[in-house]
Parts: sequence; C-alpha cells; structure tokens
Amino acid sequence: MKYLLLIHSNPANWAHPMFLHQDEELTEEQRTARMAQFTELINELAETGELRYSAPLAEPEHSRMVRVRDSVPVVTDGPFVDAKEHLAGFFVIDCADEQRALAIAARFPDAAHGGVEVRPIA
Repeated sequence: MKYLLLIHSNPANWAHPMFLHQDEELTEEQRTARMAQFTELINELAETGELRYSAPLAEPEHSRMVRVRDSVPVVTDGPFVDAKEHLAGFFVIDCADEQRALAIAARFPDAAHGGVEVRPIA
C-alpha cells in the first residue's frame, strides 16, 4: 500500500530542515548523528524497495496560493498560517500496511521536533 509522508518542520534555519529544534541549536555532533539516522533510514527503504519518491520543498516564502473567485484566478503569496512549522518535504513509500508506514514515519529525525504526517494514497 502506498503512503505519503509529509515532513513538517520549522524553517527558522534552512540549512537542512531535520537539523532544526524548536528551542536550541544543534551541535555538530547532534547534526552528524541525525544525518546518520536519516541516511540509514533512506538506505534501508531503498534496499527494501519501500521508497518510491521523495523531494524537499523550497522555502515557504516562494509559495503561491491560487484561488478562483467569480471565475477569476487570484494568486496570492502563501499560504501563510500562524505556525512555526511548514511542509518541508515529502516521501512516497510503498509498504505492507499502515503499521509499517507509521513505524517508518517515527524513524525520521523530524518526528522528534516537528512532525511526520502519514496519509494513504488513494
């Protein structure tokens, strides 16, 4: 079954979203540990064939929202919501079931300080 994992993180430091922490900067040792954790997970998912596609997203300031009102497209900056976190990237995985998808999501370093949304792909 295919799932979309949506990575939510704080864009305060865009060096790499998974290095962000809500309250403190990471040391070089912490950054290295997170990168190793992330690399191990991605390599495992590639080896098992569960990783189908992934991509980071550009900074939120480059987002545009298109709404059609009275048959006229209206383009605005955004969407801007009153939140520290934003959608930073996504992964499409193909795994046995929801429990496996949730287990994979929990292993992303982003889950510790941001969030990883898990959605089935219809």
